[in-house]
Amino acid sequence: MLTAVDHVQLAAPEGSEDALRAYYADVLGMDEIPKPPVLAARGGCWFRAGTVQLHLGIDSDFRPARKAHPGLRVTGIEAYAERLERLGAAVTWDDALPGHRRFYSDDPVGNRLEFLEPLS
Repeated sequence: MLTAVDHVQLAAPEGSEDALRAYYADVLGMDEIPKPPVLAARGGCWFRAGTVQLHLGIDSDFRPARKAHPGLRVTGIEAYAERLERLGAAVTWDDALPGHRRFYSDDPVGNRLEFLEPLS
């Protein structure tokens, strides 16, 4: 029986770890978590915010996820979008999901991320 999503993995190109850290930690405000040594040897990096974990794995045949994406629930979505923009990340608002405010932003390697907050 499924009980939760443990993590979401996104792909990234070789040598992109510093750019990923700058975006996921500095822009999004996530904490980097250590990878087990056997996995750390493969490159990439893992991040966490609360119970949300995103794993960025190195793929030698990397292509950014343009349609597939994690949907990340946030609080204070307006202020969060302003933070991303202030720190250099593009934000694209979308009002097509009833009952929610949401926007999209791309990570530095082109993966699409959705940020959403239910309307109260």
